[in-house]
Amino acid sequence: MRASQRARGEDVDVVDALLSADERRRSSSVRFDELRSEQKALGKLIPKAAGDEKAELLKKAAELSAAVKAADAEQNEAAAEAQQLLLRIGNLVHPDVPRGGEDDFVVLETVGTRRDFAAEGFEPKDHLELGQALGAIDVERGAKVSGSRFYYLTGVGALLELALVNAAIAQATAAGFTPMLTPALVKPRAMEGTGFLGQASQDVYYLDKDDYYLVGTSEVPLAAYHMDEIVEANQLPLRYAGFSPCFRREAGTYGKDTRGIFRVHQFDKVEMFSYVAPEDAEAEHARLLEWEKQWLTSLELPFQVIDTATGDLGASASRKFDCEAWIPTQGKYRELTSTSNCDEFQARRLSIRMRDGKNVRPLATLNGTLCAVPRTIVALLENHQQADGSVRVPEALRPYLGGRELLEPVNK
Repeated sequence: MRASQRARGEDVDVVDALLSADERRRSSSVRFDELRSEQKALGKLIPKAAGDEKAELLKKAAELSAAVKAADAEQNEAAAEAQQLLLRIGNLVHPDVPRGGEDDFVVLETVGTRRDFAAEGFEPKDHLELGQALGAIDVERGAKVSGSRFYYLTGVGALLELALVNAAIAQATAAGFTPMLTPALVKPRAMEGTGFLGQASQDVYYLDKDDYYLVGTSEVPLAAYHMDEIVEANQLPLRYAGFSPCFRREAGTYGKDTRGIFRVHQFDKVEMFSYVAPEDAEAEHARLLEWEKQWLTSLELPFQVIDTATGDLGASASRKFDCEAWIPTQGKYRELTSTSNCDEFQARRLSIRMRDGKNVRPLATLNGTLCAVPRTIVALLENHQQADGSVRVPEALRPYLGGRELLEPVNK
């Protein structure tokens, strides 16, 4: 656990503090049991005693009662401290994860061919210029109404989102996922149990008057769906595809990706989520990655797959693979989808277990983004733009856009 914390760049001392608190909990629990046993034995003697002996026993009983209460309070305090410290510790990092920070990832695979716009004879436009010409994106009015990093999708932009969502849900359903429309507001335990109130808490919106959190991903309500339940082993794997709005403060990212809709405070997303036996988690992780690759390939986007480094994992993931699409005007690959193996981490915190014969044990949870809508629109517009400002629609998406092959600029 210390090594895992160190690899994440997180506090290592919290592990020793946890061990100390747990030792206090154990010792005070033993002390409590001993005192309670002595108290019960004394209680049997008092009715048989008389005179000075009884007075002495009653005095001792009062002292024991106070000691029992103190030991009980001490074990409860130590247990609460241990629980809070445990919640500060991230999942154990998979041994094969590359060590380092955000830029220390390892490229596992590169898929597709990047277009050579120079050879085609024109300079590519960025997604915002294209989106405005298409009558698809309005960030000025988004800022007027809600502030920076908000936007409207209008006309063909709104139709493009609906097409992407329907296509993503269709792929997920064909792969055996149950479609889900999930709550966007959750109780603190759901957010805490999934690991989003630690290092990620700065990006979370909280409604203090109601004690609710706005979710940054449907992973949260999908993980909490079976909270405090025991799932029969023969029901596994359970796979859900959730569609929801997502809300992120993006704290600490000001100055980054402020143009357009790449990094915004509110967006819609289709998320895959799996419950499996722990021994099947790595194989399920590979499957989730393949479904993400299938999706991006169907959209005819060039992308690379990376093995994310320890310092960029997030608290709940033991290992995370990202698919990064090529963004022509930025000249680099940017994250579009991500899939994480959380092993038993979330299940333990949310008390989700599986019954395998007579054995009841925690199961494993995994998540994978299939379509984060705004970023997918960014990649589609930039990679499929034509010299005249129109945008070619990938064949897989055409049935969901009324068969249209091109998105064309509107007359202003």
